[in-house]
Amino acid sequence: MEKKIYLDHAATTSTRPSVVDEMLPYFTEEFGNPSSIYEFAQNAKQAIDDSRQIIADAIHAEAAEVFFVSGGTEADNWAISGVVENCAKKGNHIITTKMEHHAVLHTCEYLEKKGCEVTYLDVDADGLISLDDLEKAIKENTVLITIMFANNEIGTIQPIKEIGAIAKKHKVLFHTDAVQAFTHVPIDVVDMNIDLMSMSGHKIYGPKGIGALYIRKGIRMKAFIHGGAQERRRRGGTENVPAIVGFRKAVKEATALMESEAIREVELRDYFIKKVLETVPYVKLNGHPTKRLPNNVNLSFEFIEGESLLIMLDMKNVCASSGSACTSGSLDPSHVLLAIGLPHEIAHGSLRITLGEKTSREELDYVADALVTIVKRLRDMSPVYEDYMQKKIESVIETQYKK
Repeated sequence: MEKKIYLDHAATTSTRPSVVDEMLPYFTEEFGNPSSIYEFAQNAKQAIDDSRQIIADAIHAEAAEVFFVSGGTEADNWAISGVVENCAKKGNHIITTKMEHHAVLHTCEYLEKKGCEVTYLDVDADGLISLDDLEKAIKENTVLITIMFANNEIGTIQPIKEIGAIAKKHKVLFHTDAVQAFTHVPIDVVDMNIDLMSMSGHKIYGPKGIGALYIRKGIRMKAFIHGGAQERRRRGGTENVPAIVGFRKAVKEATALMESEAIREVELRDYFIKKVLETVPYVKLNGHPTKRLPNNVNLSFEFIEGESLLIMLDMKNVCASSGSACTSGSLDPSHVLLAIGLPHEIAHGSLRITLGEKTSREELDYVADALVTIVKRLRDMSPVYEDYMQKKIESVIETQYKK
């Protein structure tokens, strides 16, 4: 196929033309600084206020509870560090999981060096936490539970409402990284007892460099960036008005399409999974089969390296990603795949495919057929696979001989 097939929407998405069109006037015409008092600048301030309301409505929050940040990573850092700093008199214990995004894990590791205590919960083979284990982990000095809404690698969706209920019962704050879930699945922060939630624009056809942190009314959080009165004195710095407006437009369109897109993507997702599992031997699906994001497919292919698989897919104009971190220079496989119990050798051969609004069945057929050819070629070059098949043949012969 000559055209590029983009199947890495969990990494980033294109910015919709309609979003770009909405942003353009705020670069050239409505360029005023929202903090200035004259009318021209107030147009930019009004655009920010409108954007805050749209994003709040999408998660059933109040506009005053939404704070604009540079993206999901900043939101995670602020939420976790902010709670720990504010609740220092109560305690310094955080509960999270072993399969969080690094924006959460690295923040927790940093805070551990500062004297915090962190409990990293195990997950089962599908990537789900045990609610019993969570409740047992809560102590008198626990100040925060931070568990992602849906995993960015394997797509598993956690029982967020139940987690929120446990947190509320024990009077512990609950933060969730919802970067992958926001506008892909319904979210009601009130019903789900969510106290803080991270969101990002570039995962939903919005611009990069913009996101939001929901902070429930009543939670005291000190300023994350000092230097101005912006974001109600909690995050200084002149607001990125074009990006905020673009984020607003992306959220409006994504929420309007959420239900229909989810139905379409689930159908394509399950079709692709079934086809690959039926046509490629020694492959398994990672993550929960149904409690997963509508667009997420994560597969592990035995006897091959994920990096080689990605390179050969790229040669066929297919953009995907690997569950293995080898493409970033690390020899270790994904911490998420190790957390769900995959051995290193299988975790290294993983592939993540995430569908988008333009993904077609024709494209998925092309990729599935390409995988048959690529995986066979890689296994034919693998001494591990050759040894495995030789032992299998010998075992069959031995069984036949005994009969």
